[in-house]
Amino acid sequence: MALNLRHKQSECIIQMLNLNQPLNANETQTLYKMLIYDDFCKKIIDPLMSVKDLLKHGVTLNSSIDKKLLTNKTKRDDVPDVAIYFVQPTESNIQKIVADASSSPYVPFHLNFSSSIPRTLLHSLASQTLSSGSVARLAKVHDQYLEFVSLEDNLFSLSQPSVYLQLNDPSAEDREIVEVIEKVANGLFCVLATLGVVPVIKCPRGGPAEKVAASLDKILRDNTNLFNEGGSGFMQRPLLCIFDRNFELSVGIQHDFRYKPLVHDVLGLKVNGSDPFWSANGSLEFPQVAEEIETQLNKYKKDVEEINMRTGAYETDMFGNTKHLMNAVNSLPEMTARKEVIDNHTNIATALLGEIKERSLDVYTEKENEMMKGVSIDMSELLGILNEKGMKMDKLRFAIMYILSLETINQVEVEAVEAALREAEVDTRAFQYVKKIKSLNLSLTTSADSARRSNIVDWAEKLYDQSISAVTAGVKNLLSSDQQLAVAQTVEALAKGQPSLETDSYLMLDPIASKTGSSGSGHVKGPFREAIVFMIGGGNYIEYNSLQELSQRQEIVKNIIYGATEILTGSEFVEQLALLGQKMGLGET
Repeated sequence: MALNLRHKQSECIIQMLNLNQPLNANETQTLYKMLIYDDFCKKIIDPLMSVKDLLKHGVTLNSSIDKKLLTNKTKRDDVPDVAIYFVQPTESNIQKIVADASSSPYVPFHLNFSSSIPRTLLHSLASQTLSSGSVARLAKVHDQYLEFVSLEDNLFSLSQPSVYLQLNDPSAEDREIVEVIEKVANGLFCVLATLGVVPVIKCPRGGPAEKVAASLDKILRDNTNLFNEGGSGFMQRPLLCIFDRNFELSVGIQHDFRYKPLVHDVLGLKVNGSDPFWSANGSLEFPQVAEEIETQLNKYKKDVEEINMRTGAYETDMFGNTKHLMNAVNSLPEMTARKEVIDNHTNIATALLGEIKERSLDVYTEKENEMMKGVSIDMSELLGILNEKGMKMDKLRFAIMYILSLETINQVEVEAVEAALREAEVDTRAFQYVKKIKSLNLSLTTSADSARRSNIVDWAEKLYDQSISAVTAGVKNLLSSDQQLAVAQTVEALAKGQPSLETDSYLMLDPIASKTGSSGSGHVKGPFREAIVFMIGGGNYIEYNSLQELSQRQEIVKNIIYGATEILTGSEFVEQLALLGQKMGLGET
């Protein structure tokens, strides 16, 4: 059976609500439970469980840990049988739990931490509840390893903001970089622990990807007891490919005309993974989606008309009429749900159409795609687009895509683009930052002077500290050569496990082999039927769609789970680039 992260995480949440006892389908709920969570864990629960779902599992009250609903003055009838805490293991949350245990009426506390609680915090919890005389309230303490958000069956986010900014900050200290790397690795470990699999890890050498891979490899080696050595975690092993955003920078910036990326980017809406319309049509171009909405609306109207005819005046047989009426009543929930989906996507499509026309998003998308395919754009046309419709951010992203598409930098033309941006009152810090990166990239790629090359690298290391990959990444990795993104092409090559000029240099780590001290020796080479692809520094729906299209071809890898430190719109990612430009003293202040 294919790996399904959303389903696995849902099962873990349900078991947590069942007080971490094995689920029994025949067992009826007798306990009335209160669920208490922090902001992060609420983000975990929201895509998985509705209020109705929580009630089904005995949760009659749910609340933020910051709200004190139970006190010693609470009426006995209002006190639940048990309080289930689901929070991150932080000092702040420990203090709130201790305060609750000290002041609330007697209710057993079942504490569930989203990741492994450090021993120091566990000791703090024990000593403080012992001192306050409330230690008896603590019924159970569990590490859940659920510190990620399942957005769809095959899509997740660690919900760790601004990782790209943190890793590429020229002023970042070694300690700060290490903390970020370890946090990302721990989040990835939670994903693997939930899936119950120990993957073979592959990544480019150098930069954040290798550092996260090495940290994750160590965590897996130290925690193999959490995986069943005779089970699928060791036998049916997926490939884990780790990249960082600099591997294909353009994808984080470009406009896209497919439905999911468009909705996320333009309207800022979170895609509902449980909506079947998203699953069926999310990767289609917007005009095709508009046609599909109209088709489904017409089919709905036809079905309603048919029901009305069967239950209306045309029916002369009383028994038959009653039968049709009962069928109509039974179909009402399904028809109502269909109408709700159609209305929802009609409203979304209408809003999108207005934005597309107002901002000329179709033009931006078309020209960016052409540039990424190597089609040169006339400078007068480019400047004309920058001087016409579109928000300031649209113009900025378009200009950055232009600079990324260049094989050589024409200083006169680049200055003309900068002038057009300033004329439109656009903040150019992000543009300046990418221009600096691109210039360094080309210098490193084309320089035959080893001494000059060494000087550039030395300067870049001082500027970027541990994020040297931002400078040394090849031009090929900065942009897509065709419709299939570079990350999809690379994952396909890695999954085949065959010799390849593009991937032979990749690091491979086998955490199971590591137990015998032979990490990276290449015990498992593929082919791999399942893959987990993770992007450090921010992912997006464009990349997700490309990888799903790869798996749907069913040639090598048949199931791909995609995740990132966070799922970003193009505008959100460019804002991080602007902050980096500011830290380097580039552009406007």
